[in-house]
Order: sequence, then structure tokens, then C-alpha cells
Amino acid sequence: MMLGAAALALTGAAPAPPFDVVEASIADIDAALASGRVTSRQLVEAYLARIAAYDQAGPALNAIVTLNQAALAQADALDAERKAKGPRGPLHGVPILIKDNFDTADMPTSGGTLALATLRPSVDAAQIAKLRAAGAIILGKTTLHELASGVTTVSSYTGYSRNPYDPARSPGGSSGGTAAAVAASFAAAGMGSDTCGSIRVPSAYQNLFGLRGTAGLSSGKGIMPLSSTQDIGGPLARSVSDLAIMLEATVEPDAGGTPRSYRPMLRADGLKGARIGVIRGMFGTAPEDKEGQDVADAAIVRMRAAGAVLADVTLPGVEDLLKDSSITPHEFKYDFAAYLAAHPGAPVTSLSQIIALGLDHDALDARFRLRDAGSSRDEAAYAAILAKRRALNALVLRVMAEQKLDALLYPTTLRRAPLIGADDAMVAPTCQFSATAGLPAIAIPAGFTERGFPIGLELLGATFAEPTLIRLAYGWEQAARPRRAPFSTPPLIAGKAPAPIAFTTTMRVAGGGGATADFRYDPTTATLDIRARVTGIAADQMIALTLQRARDGGPGPILAPLIMHGGLSGATRLTLSAPDRAALLAGGFYTALYTRAAPLGAAKAVVRVPPGK
Repeated sequence: MMLGAAALALTGAAPAPPFDVVEASIADIDAALASGRVTSRQLVEAYLARIAAYDQAGPALNAIVTLNQAALAQADALDAERKAKGPRGPLHGVPILIKDNFDTADMPTSGGTLALATLRPSVDAAQIAKLRAAGAIILGKTTLHELASGVTTVSSYTGYSRNPYDPARSPGGSSGGTAAAVAASFAAAGMGSDTCGSIRVPSAYQNLFGLRGTAGLSSGKGIMPLSSTQDIGGPLARSVSDLAIMLEATVEPDAGGTPRSYRPMLRADGLKGARIGVIRGMFGTAPEDKEGQDVADAAIVRMRAAGAVLADVTLPGVEDLLKDSSITPHEFKYDFAAYLAAHPGAPVTSLSQIIALGLDHDALDARFRLRDAGSSRDEAAYAAILAKRRALNALVLRVMAEQKLDALLYPTTLRRAPLIGADDAMVAPTCQFSATAGLPAIAIPAGFTERGFPIGLELLGATFAEPTLIRLAYGWEQAARPRRAPFSTPPLIAGKAPAPIAFTTTMRVAGGGGATADFRYDPTTATLDIRARVTGIAADQMIALTLQRARDGGPGPILAPLIMHGGLSGATRLTLSAPDRAALLAGGFYTALYTRAAPLGAAKAVVRVPPGK
């Protein structure tokens, strides 16, 4: 170390700062590995430290089911291989996370159900085998909505997962654990599966890009099924370039046996001249959709500014074709049983057995019972849904061809993610469109509401038009720069989450007396704990001590009473919204004292977070 310091002194060069994995792209990581600035082992250690700090502590995202106990050894082997032979490609030695419905030979595959906590497949799922062949390190497996049967990520095995943009809310689902983990920089990127909106909904709620590919684009072998017709595995990523790299590593070759390539489509002017049809009928009109609609409208304006041509389109009869078009109720029970039969030693053999043993989560019980009812498939209803799928596919392709459209645009969801424990009704009103049509759709971050919630849009393309969707999404990303890291999982400090910040505000009242408020702010949960006390003022003279947000430098609304009328002390806990977090750190809060002698305000004090905190 002394020799190194002496060399630096002689050359005047500064040491390279430690590599920070927060928001690091796969290209960033690949370059750091190539230069020797970081090793794969150090990457694994850095991501594990973040998981330790934020998955069960701090915001308690609860996004990880299990960690790969061999990850460090695999990283060492890949580091050695890099030195000896060079990298296999951009994923060499890069840690990723996968949804716990992909089979892995070295970790259990639970599907999010307690009944399968000990299921150990003998081989990797096809897409996981491809990722390992590309040099990726499977760091661990992520939570999901039980058996992928919903969109709020709750299961009998792991309970509820949380959204890093608001830990009181769901990350969406069913790939919610992957989305929360990728957004929180627990890994470079992740894999999920999509039957209706299970990649796209959590991508929208976590400010990510996520792709549901064309039916048949990638192998579904080794993915625990919800519907063999509608299931498809795919990547979720913080950037389009990361998504393209993951996609190249996991999809099947084209019809001629040529590997598919997506990175050449990463063009900054990708929106220029693009023709995009806006399906206005899929935009919500309820009051709950308003703040998301504003974000979507602003995104459309920005797309036009980037050179895209957008026009409203209609799909005659689309509502009837989408109504009752999910094939999952007709396939799940039978596909799931076939999957279990192909895994000797599985603890259970059917959905019926899971229900009978009481091993499903209460939030899923009614849905599972409905899907388990009946001893045989209604072949007529099944055939009718397959016919709807063919008709919708033909309709969409005809309209796109007639109007020479590159893609169709509609929202993934315009509403905030549901609160933990809330129903999933209206979470994904448009998810069935891509799934029924069998056509690819990419979820793109549209921006944030005023209260700091991510909103997502989708671009849907023609059969195997993933390259076009990548081009459009990348053009949007370069024009809008929509990615914003979640507040709840900031960079670690010396390997630990930032400590809560403690500070005090005091005020004096003319004629004697005053108030003190002790604050403790946790930046990983946005919780503000306040203990307040009044001295020198009689209880019968007290009206209130309040916490308020200034407006334009003057008085503003009351956020909470810290001491009620007739009291001399109080304790309060608040969870701050994004605007309030910003206001607190900018000195935009104040405490105010109201007494019988001064009912409109006896004194106030600005709440100041200490500099550097």
C-alpha cells in the first residue's frame, strides 16, 4: 500500500473510486471488469451487501426468496476464466436475479407456494441454462405472486413484497420480486415471466423496461406454468441496453438458425419517423387515472418532439375479442399437474392437494378453488378462446399494416400501485391485449406523478418485431431519460445503509415558554419520528403544536399536530411522500405553536436537517 501511495504521489494520479453497483448498467459492469477496476467476486459481495441492507431491513422489500450459496465460488471461477481466456460476452461474471418459477438445478424452485419450498429440479430451465452459458451469475431467486396467479406479489411462502418507491405499496406482479430487486440494484438485471401482465405491470410500477416477447420467441421449458399458451419468460432491466443484452442471451435463434441480435437497434434517434398508433380506448377515464394520464400525455408530447408520428387508432370489435379471453382458467390446473409429474420427488402432485392441505395463501384461495373446479376441461369454451386469440391477432396485424404503423401505444397502468394487502382489481386493465394477441409488447417508463409514483406505457408490435420495439424504446429512453432510482435503497455507506438522521428544532415565545421538537428521519423508509414538548406554558393555554409545510416561502398547510390542545407533549410518526421528502431536506417544513393568547400563531421555527445529512 505504501508503494502504491508513493507511485500515486510521483505520477499525480488519483486512485479510481470504488465501483458502485447502484444503477450500474451491464455495459458499465463489463467495462469495469475488463479494466480490472472490479472483479466478479466483488460484484457479488456488493450486491449481497445491498440485499442484506434493504431486503429484510430498512424498507424490507422482501424481494429475495433464496440466495445462491455457490455465487462467490462461481464468481471466482469466472474471474479466473476471464484472465485465462477472456470474457464470453457482456454477461461474463455479471450477477442477475431470476423469478422463483424458473427451474434451477442448484436452488429450490418454489413457485411462491409453501407446498413446493423443497422442490429441487434436476436441470436448469432453458433460459437459465442460456444465461449461465453466457457467463451470468445467478445470484438468487426472487419472490412472486403465488404460482404466478396474480399481480400483487403475495404468496404463502414469502408473504407480501414491497415497492421500493413506496414500501407501503405492492411492486405489482407476478414478477414483483424481480422488479423490486432490479429497481433497488440488488443485481444488474432480472428475469420474470408474463402470462397476462406479469413482466409489464411490475416494470411499470418500478420505473423499468420489461418485455413480453412474441409467442415462441424464447423457450418456456423449465418455467413452472400458469398457462402453456400464454406464458413467456423475459427480462426486466433498468435500461433498454441491458434489456437487449439479456434478450440476446435468452431467446431462441430465428427460423434459419441465426442468433437474434438486438443491440444494433440501440439508436438514439430511434423514434425519428416512427409511426405509432395511440389506442385511446385503453386509456382510463376514472378519477384514479388522472395523475397517470397527465404523465402519459406529457410522454406523448415528448415522443412527438423526438420525431415520432403519433395518431389515434381504433380496433373495431377489440372489446368483444378481449372479453373473457384469458385461457389461463382452462390450462392452469392441467399444465401445473403435468409440470409436477415431470419432477420426481415433488412434495405435491396437484393444485387440489395444495388447497386440501391448506398450503396456499388466503388471498389466493378463492381463485385457486375456482381454477381447480371441474374434472375436465370445457373443450368448447377452450376452442372459443383460441378462436378469439386468432381473430385478435389478425385484427391487430391488419390495422397496423393498413396504417403502416411501427407500434401501438397504450398504458400498462395509469394508477398508483395498490397498497399492501389491497385487492388487485384494475391493477392491469390492459394486460390481456398482448397476451391474447400473441404479439410482443415492451413496457417503458413514462415518468413520475407529482407524488413520485412511476407510470408505465406499452408499445406493442407485429410478430417478432422485438427489434423495432427495442429501437423505439431506446429512442424514447435517450429523449426522455425517464429512469430515477428509488429513494428507499440509496448507496451504502461503508457497506451499510445510511443511518437515521437526528436533529432538533426549538422556539421561544414572547413573554416566556417555548417548544422543542426532536426529529429522527430514516431515509430508507421515509419515516419521520417526532417527539415534542412544551415548557413554560400552562396546559389549559395550549391549542396545538403543529408541523407544517411552507408554501412559496410563507405559511402552508398542516401536516400533523405534534401536540394536541390541552397537552404538553406528544409523539408522532409520519411517512413522507416524495414532495414532502424534498421539502424536508430543503428546509421547507416548520413547527408552529398556537395558544389561547395567540390562537393564530405564537411562534414558529424552521425545521432544518443538518448540512451534509
